[in-house]
Amino acid sequence: MPSFDRVAATTSSHVDARRGEVDTATARPKVAYAPVRDDDADPGEVVWAWVPYEEDPTQGKDRPLLVIGHIEDDVAALALTSRAHDDRHHHPLATGPWDNRGRPSWIKLDRLLRLDPDAIRREGAVLDRDRFDGVVAAWEAY
Repeated sequence: MPSFDRVAATTSSHVDARRGEVDTATARPKVAYAPVRDDDADPGEVVWAWVPYEEDPTQGKDRPLLVIGHIEDDVAALALTSRAHDDRHHHPLATGPWDNRGRPSWIKLDRLLRLDPDAIRREGAVLDRDRFDGVVAAWEAY
């Protein structure tokens, strides 16, 4: 089952204790497709934020994320990777304007991130509705 991590609004290694793992039975995101190019992280947009590594949360990197909805006032997002994967933990996304080198991307289905909206560094692109729906369906089936 996917895990939830809530990432603090900082690029340091500090993670707020309230933003630890959350059981999916108690915190399901409100999923919706609602991109608006307004400098806020909206569902359907690819955004960038600092994300801690799963194996060492004191370290991490700035990475692209697909916003799929909200949990309360927080952003619910899935991470993108350009590393090719052919397994049930990843969903192919193809290419898009979020990657300036034109590399294909995959969505990590096994880790839903819960982020403070202030942790979002910038908007990158809007994902089309069909691909968004495909990602959400794959995540829900995971």
